[in-house]
Amino acid sequence: MTASEPRRQVVGEDWGQRELAGQHLADLDLTEVDLGEIEVAGVTFTGCVFRRCRFNASVFTDAAFTGCEFHGCTFFDARFVRCKLLGSRFVGCTFDLVQVDGGNWSFVSLRGAVLSGTRWRGTRLQEAELDRVQAVDAVLHDLDLTGASLAGIRLDGADLRGSALWALDAREASLRGAIVTPDQALVLAAALGVEVRDPHDDERR
Repeated sequence: MTASEPRRQVVGEDWGQRELAGQHLADLDLTEVDLGEIEVAGVTFTGCVFRRCRFNASVFTDAAFTGCEFHGCTFFDARFVRCKLLGSRFVGCTFDLVQVDGGNWSFVSLRGAVLSGTRWRGTRLQEAELDRVQAVDAVLHDLDLTGASLAGIRLDGADLRGSALWALDAREASLRGAIVTPDQALVLAAALGVEVRDPHDDERR
């Protein structure tokens, strides 16, 4: 699409039964489109803008949303399996019961999103914007958070086992009741300036 060509507008359509597998859709503006309960593999969206769209109970496998924007969309019980959302941005969206298995969400913006109770496993979130995210009681296993922005994130009761926490400043996060491994606890302690020693170190000197 050239700079002079208008973006294609899609308004109020029901895509629940639409065949999207393997398609590449680019530069679309989708408003109040219903993708609820869709199960699709291999679809690619590039530079698309979704406004007030419904993704409830949808399953996307090996799909890509590259450089897309989501405004006021609902993702209730949606699942993303090995999906790429590189550089996409979410504003005012809801994510109740979302599951993310694998995939690459690097450079994504989820600033201020409520991810409480969601489940993420083995996902890359390198340099993602996660400031002020609320992920209370979420399952966040084996996430790569290298270079992610995590200021003011709430992780109370979250299961963080296996996730890379080097980018997390424990002084700026809420971690009450969070579950971590001993190695992760050392990383968090170091961020707080705490020196961890064996109880008998002094006796051995």
